[in-house]
Amino acid sequence: MVNAVMVVMKKLILSFTVAALMLSASCGSPADHPPVQNAPEAPADMKMQTDTIVKIANAATIMARPEVPVLCYHQIREWKGNESRGVKDVVVPPAVFKSQLQLLADSGYQTILPDDLYAYLTEGKPLPDKPVMLTYDDSDHDQYAIAAPEMKKHGFKGVFFIMTVSLGRSIYMNKQQVKELSDDGHVIALHTWDHHDVRKYKNEDWEIQIAKPARELEALTGKPVQYFAYPFGAWNKEAIPELKKNNIKAAFQLSVRRDSSEPLYTIRRMIVPGDWSAQTMHRAMQRTFKN
Repeated sequence: MVNAVMVVMKKLILSFTVAALMLSASCGSPADHPPVQNAPEAPADMKMQTDTIVKIANAATIMARPEVPVLCYHQIREWKGNESRGVKDVVVPPAVFKSQLQLLADSGYQTILPDDLYAYLTEGKPLPDKPVMLTYDDSDHDQYAIAAPEMKKHGFKGVFFIMTVSLGRSIYMNKQQVKELSDDGHVIALHTWDHHDVRKYKNEDWEIQIAKPARELEALTGKPVQYFAYPFGAWNKEAIPELKKNNIKAAFQLSVRRDSSEPLYTIRRMIVPGDWSAQTMHRAMQRTFKN
């Protein structure tokens, strides 16, 4: 009988002790509390399926939005002698360029920048009735000397995809000119270090061609570099995760169809050849970006 009573007493004492300890812990400071364990994560395959569903839904929404005309220019200068067909495709005489911008202005087009396009595609934010994006590749000096002043006449802004190896070299912009464009409200974006085809990148190429030049441009302008143009307009599926790792929000190719699963990283642009009149360019815009 005595033994039974002793057992009951021990159990009561133990219960009171545990209760006291729990009460003490609940009144202590946050530092006294043991860390709260997170709920167990969903299995990896389930999480992957969820991410894929969200990604497809977003991509489908983006693909359903009407495309915006994005024009691509390279050199703006007079032709030299008997220029080849390939040269004429990327060299626009100044008078032709000016007539093209004049037609855009007279037709009521308003320029937008990549942040505007990104917000429109991802959130449905409204754009002007006639939006157009003007982009320039390779850092040529005539973009600073001719294109920028001509855009200013019309209140236009543009996107300059910079190839950093060229900065300060003959026929190219220098760092101060790039900063001036940024300070004037244009967007400075990335076009690799030396125009190397992204489909051939391996290992350290991503640091050399993307990460390092992006840091250089950010230090130069004081603004993040979040947009990218593929050299030659060429891309592959393997490049897109690497661009995302380097904080690139969207990437621009040329005129082939967008990728339905990654439309933000395959935004289309149209090269404007140097022998197109303003009217020809306008018709091509309407045909290429027909929605």
